[in-house]
Amino acid sequence: MLEAFSRELRKARTEAGVSQEELAHRAGKSIRYISLLESRKHQPSLATLKSICDGLGITMAEFITRIES
Repeated sequence: MLEAFSRELRKARTEAGVSQEELAHRAGKSIRYISLLESRKHQPSLATLKSICDGLGITMAEFITRIES
């Protein structure tokens, strides 16, 4: 599950045309934290997942569906 999360986070960010730095800014997180999420070194809380999805302009439901696919 963590691998799928990391892969889809990077994919969604890339598709949105957003850098790690910009996503970190939008989500109120550090660039390092976004990098750790994308490299499977951390798991986000639900609150963090919500802020990341908001930063990407997608719903949590949409993102979870992508992970499950």
